[in-house]
Amino acid sequence: MSHKATESARFFRAVAVAATAVLLVSGCEGLGEDGSSPGPGPAASDGRAVSPLKNPDGTKPGLAPVTADADKAAASRLIKELSTKGRGPKTGYDREKFGYAWMDTADGVPLARNGCDTRNDLIRRDGQSLRFRAGSDCVVIAMTLDDPYTGTTIEWRKQQASEVQIDHVVPLSYSWQMGSSRWPKSKREQLANDVLNLIPVQGRANSAKGDSGPASWLPPNKQIRCAYAVRFAQVALKYGLAVTMADKAMMLKQCQG
Repeated sequence: MSHKATESARFFRAVAVAATAVLLVSGCEGLGEDGSSPGPGPAASDGRAVSPLKNPDGTKPGLAPVTADADKAAASRLIKELSTKGRGPKTGYDREKFGYAWMDTADGVPLARNGCDTRNDLIRRDGQSLRFRAGSDCVVIAMTLDDPYTGTTIEWRKQQASEVQIDHVVPLSYSWQMGSSRWPKSKREQLANDVLNLIPVQGRANSAKGDSGPASWLPPNKQIRCAYAVRFAQVALKYGLAVTMADKAMMLKQCQG
């Protein structure tokens, strides 16, 4: 091979290596402005998410769709157990009346007093490819999350903590208006830290929900709306909370065959 041909071959090998390196870096760090991986359409599930019908204590990850006719029938039966009443005033509501955020000492709920705060418990439950702070097996600093509410995959870093928020499926303010204002503080602390009532999701979706019930807000990802209704019902039934008639009707609608 001539000297010129040899130099040409070396050049193209160098270009190929550089292109491969760019692709590898892009695969890890090429994130959208909202922390999500680029590309249209819902992200593929990794199969870890569990149906709420098979996860009554909330200790298993995610929120898998409820699709089979038999499961939808079971979901409807569960939702029909809910009692209804009007939503009361928000007077007197304060987040602190449910304990300080993400306390590990709310007795009577799964994962309490395990040495890790509730937020990190939920990230460890639902996140993948977890990276922990040096010297800790609790504090997560990076992860991949399949967000059930939007159907997208989020590459999360602690520097952008608000990109993933922990949603109270039954919002604390909603519960206050439906009767938790009269509970002892210990029971309110349980509701605020019960993994059954908590799901890590896209921050913007959680902010859009606010303290809405299902009649006013449902996850953008239509595939998991019945599952969301089931989880809302599971929490309300566990804590003896009523829902509004409009919320109950909307929940039942999501699980119709």
